Amino acid sequence: MAGLSSLPGGNAAVALGVAARRRLTSEFTGTPLHRWNLAYPRPEGLAAAPRDLRPTDGETGRRILAGAFVFGGAGVTPGPRGDPFDRPSPDRRFAVALHRMGWLRDLLSLGDAGADEGLRLVLEWRRSFGRWNAFAWSPEVLERRVFNLACAARAICARASDAEIAVISLDLARQARFLLQADEGPARAAERACAAAVAATALAGRAGERLLARALRTLERALPVSVTPDGGHASRSPQAALELLFDLLTLDDALVQRGVAAPDEVMRALDRLAAAVRFFTLADGKLAAFQGGEELTASYVAAARANDGMEDRAVPATRNGYHRLEARSLQVIADAAPPAEGPWSVTACAQPLAIEVLAGAKRLIVGGGWSPDAHAPQAMRLVDAASTVSVGDAACGEPVRGFSADVLGPRLAETYDAVDARRHEAAGALWLELAHDGWVKRFGLRHERRLYIDVAADELRGEDVFTAAGAVKGPAGRRFVPFMVRFHLHPEVSALIARDKKSVLLKAEGQEHGWWLRNDAIEVALEPSVHYQNGQARRSQQIVLRGQARLDAGAKIRWKLSAAESR
Repeated sequence: MAGLSSLPGGNAAVALGVAARRRLTSEFTGTPLHRWNLAYPRPEGLAAAPRDLRPTDGETGRRILAGAFVFGGAGVTPGPRGDPFDRPSPDRRFAVALHRMGWLRDLLSLGDAGADEGLRLVLEWRRSFGRWNAFAWSPEVLERRVFNLACAARAICARASDAEIAVISLDLARQARFLLQADEGPARAAERACAAAVAATALAGRAGERLLARALRTLERALPVSVTPDGGHASRSPQAALELLFDLLTLDDALVQRGVAAPDEVMRALDRLAAAVRFFTLADGKLAAFQGGEELTASYVAAARANDGMEDRAVPATRNGYHRLEARSLQVIADAAPPAEGPWSVTACAQPLAIEVLAGAKRLIVGGGWSPDAHAPQAMRLVDAASTVSVGDAACGEPVRGFSADVLGPRLAETYDAVDARRHEAAGALWLELAHDGWVKRFGLRHERRLYIDVAADELRGEDVFTAAGAVKGPAGRRFVPFMVRFHLHPEVSALIARDKKSVLLKAEGQEHGWWLRNDAIEVALEPSVHYQNGQARRSQQIVLRGQARLDAGAKIRWKLSAAESR
């Protein structure tokens, strides 16, 4: 079925098949017989104590102890020892975060008081949702809850009664088994299997052993599909690679606690993902934010890299379809490959040849920072939300809508599938020659982007060119089409257009000197923009260079980024 999605109307056909399969499955899910199957064999208490290496947030834990649950800017306040699960959630994003239970690690960072409250809240959850619930047991929510509960189980049960330990270990086993039964395709299959395996290490007795053997077999099949040979995630999201690395590190440690050797595929994936995360970690310690991934915080990224043992390894110039260019102060990363396809494209972005630029370890030029957990508008996945070139009001692909989106998720459709990338290196210079066919079908224009780093001058020169590709297309009777070269600025960057109405002075917060963006565009404008950080929208600006491309001859805009003291 995966191949159907690339054909006209293919997503609708795939959606019909998936919907029919789910309907059949739903008839059995949640029935007494199904619940009985999930409950046996029963675990014999708890075994390993898996460790989640993600940083904790003590402030979130203290708020929860005080009776306030706030996630993504929304919250409920049941009061101390209140039940947040028996009242409506303010929005879907809040509900997802609440039922995923990622907040357990924040509570546990507070010691015994946090562990006791964590136990109480988990028991409150099971009273309302422990049997089965379509939302709370959906793969989107269940995967993370299984992982988080497995990591917290030993700590929250430290002062629990034998009866409480028995019900929590049984609940964990039931949820992990249900998670392994989920047939949701290849996207996140490795993450689901890893979460189930982590849960299995936490369960004692034959139940844990059988669940672990099954989960590891599933994981061994999923990892070669989810992790590319050069270490990137199949979704092409840097954040997805980081999060899977976190999960596998937790599993590896838990397997050591159980005296079980990690499968070769797990060790291979750990090495590849660690190298990928190192590649995507930029000069400010944060991640490159592309293809459904956010930049995150430097401390969050550092937690995954704390023991990667790669300090002495050279960072490669390219990985997972991305290229890095670096001068003394400047650092550029460019997306030089098509977005992921089919089921992997639910978090992908149709933003060909997008770039991010850092100067003096400060982010100057960025993208929109869209991620699925931010629940930002789907429009943030389109070309206008990235630092690249757009033509008129057209898109290079966009998420499916309606029935297909409801069943399959917001997969990308009608995207570009040909990106050329050539890299050149010489003494004191690095440059990329990039091109894509995203505008050929509608306008007959091929976009070429050339990026040149002058290491000695510490400057970036760019050239965006449209060339005619075959027969002239575009709207009937039109010879020209407008295009825009966009540079979205980080929220902590100020911008001012100079008197010549062309040059733009950029200055990052905390930097003494700024940077000039000079160009030969017909028109230069500063316009509002938005950038997502940690799931929250922040106001920013974008520089828009406007031009007109002849459909039979193309067009060109040149631009240069250099230090403000350079004249």
